[in-house]
Amino acid sequence: MLHILTVTFPFFALVLAGFLAVHRAMLPLPAIPGLNAFVLYFAVPCLLFRFGAGTPISQLLDPGVFGVYLLCALIVVGFTIVTTLGPRIDWNNAAFGALTAAFPNTGFMGVPLLVALFGARAAGPTIVTIVVDLVITSSLCIALSRLGSVDAAGHGGAAGAARKALRGVAANPLPWSILLGAAFSAFELSLPGPVMATLGLLADAASPVALFTIGAVLARSQLTSIDRTPLIDYVPIALGKLLLHPLLVMLLGSAAIRLGVPIDRFTLTIMVLVAALPSASNVVLLAERYGANSARLARVILLSTALAFLSFSGAVALLS
Repeated sequence: MLHILTVTFPFFALVLAGFLAVHRAMLPLPAIPGLNAFVLYFAVPCLLFRFGAGTPISQLLDPGVFGVYLLCALIVVGFTIVTTLGPRIDWNNAAFGALTAAFPNTGFMGVPLLVALFGARAAGPTIVTIVVDLVITSSLCIALSRLGSVDAAGHGGAAGAARKALRGVAANPLPWSILLGAAFSAFELSLPGPVMATLGLLADAASPVALFTIGAVLARSQLTSIDRTPLIDYVPIALGKLLLHPLLVMLLGSAAIRLGVPIDRFTLTIMVLVAALPSASNVVLLAERYGANSARLARVILLSTALAFLSFSGAVALLS
């Protein structure tokens, strides 16, 4: 356990550093979008491309991982909506709450953390889960968020929201970097040395800057919010993200293996640990765009990130 904490501590310490930097006004709030842009459009795409290009194409196109992880995400989304939808939580907020319960912080935190713990072999199944969450889970939750909206009919309703979400996916550089890396892997292509060295520098910057940015975004959400969300509206979702989601992946993944789905135990371990990651910080930005209660979601993300230092480390110890 001590060895695991030695690996995980720096990752969560960088999140805390970003949080404190904003809280103590060492990093001004207007600087955060710049950090986010660097991570989203430069550093993380290079990281994902490098892993994609260096991973066998068979791992990147694993239908077993894709199907099991997708099924678990759909169950988590449905369960969260059913258990939270009510007088205080409408469709919009229930759908985005479900997204925080099913969408782990894999791109900014999971890839570098799991590779640090288990080596480059962990990148393949991790990348598959990113594709599921970016393309399907997020699009589904955005479409569900439009159900029951007063002006849904005037804007194409859920179908219009789904199309808008897919356009957002198309504008997101992360899926394209994964696709490009997979193409390089499939056709055994390589970039010129100086270009690869440049991409390598950006990829190496992804982990520290992304983790620092996560903390900064969480601190900004807390500082700019005057909302007093009841504990019952966000604590169960954070606990579900850290406990129920990975448990579901473990159970369904084990059942799939017994039924003959070609998933090895190492891959299942990576899938479970992906699900055990805290909620993705970019859900707050999506919620703001679609008029949901971003303060509530920020609390889910903040609490899940704080608790994940122990829960994620414990999951690694149990599974390894």
